[in-house]
Amino acid sequence: MFISSIPKASSTKGLARRALLLLPLSLLSACNTIVMNPAGDIANQQADLIVVSTLLMSLIIVPVIALIIIFAWRYRRSNTSAPYKPEWDHSTRLELVIWGAPLLIIIALGLITWISTHLLDPYRPLHRLDAQRPIAANTKVLEVQVVALDWKWLFIYPELGIATVNELATPIDVPVRFKITASTVMNSFYIPAMAGQIYAMPSMQTTLNAVMNKPGVYDGFSANYSGAGFSNMRFKLHSMDQAGFDAWVAKVKSEASPLDRATYLALEKPTVKDAVRHFNSVETNLFDAVVNRCVEPGSICMSQQMHADAHRHPGATVEHQLAVASKAEICTTPTNPVKTN
Repeated sequence: MFISSIPKASSTKGLARRALLLLPLSLLSACNTIVMNPAGDIANQQADLIVVSTLLMSLIIVPVIALIIIFAWRYRRSNTSAPYKPEWDHSTRLELVIWGAPLLIIIALGLITWISTHLLDPYRPLHRLDAQRPIAANTKVLEVQVVALDWKWLFIYPELGIATVNELATPIDVPVRFKITASTVMNSFYIPAMAGQIYAMPSMQTTLNAVMNKPGVYDGFSANYSGAGFSNMRFKLHSMDQAGFDAWVAKVKSEASPLDRATYLALEKPTVKDAVRHFNSVETNLFDAVVNRCVEPGSICMSQQMHADAHRHPGATVEHQLAVASKAEICTTPTNPVKTN
């Protein structure tokens, strides 16, 4: 009876060992691999860059790890047959391999980095929809103005005269140019399926050019800690065909909720887990006023102040300088309050 139970116990231990080995794989199965399987061409090129860089680095890492194991086993204390050369100190061939191979890898990585840095520059207009389709000369770019608020995202479509909170929609195979800023603190605008992250900073405007090639609903979020509500600062990107996008625009325009300066100032106040909101009209130059920090009535735009500082004359008052700047028509305060389509 005792003897017959030994194989069973051994079998149980074997199953437990296999289950333990499979545990890391089961944990990895829940990972979202959207970074390596994106839906946009820019993110696809970035994923390819990660793969190529990893393979190039593996040409050094893998042999070094393998040699460490081989040397440790071959020259272990109990292996008396291994040659013992305490006076050995140099090998020209070994030196060439040790220094030459990493140098070639570094040169290759440097060349790839230099090329990709220019090709994938977020400010650079797109030249293709994907690897097989270049962008036609007369293709119209969809502009979306992005404002990182505390703690939500505001998206303005200036050419369509609409805006949304925590919801973004783009048609597939249409180049999109994001103009990005922040209301108070720095954030990071990131849609892994579409392109790499880019900072959203107050009083500044950054730009991201990207395109979506597959329909679906994808996650977007801030990748830069910005306070208490940061972890809930998320939105959905709806990538759809042109007909679906036109229907979405029509739905947003059907809602009677304009986005003027007063509404923006209320929206700018810190909140957490904001619901999706739609605005069927947007005040003219609102985004420029956000960038120049002059949304509040009577406030001085930064561009206006900087122009006054650049043209300051000795003895002139601040009021006089601002009056000169106002005549230069560089303040972004609009005269027509609401734009509707």
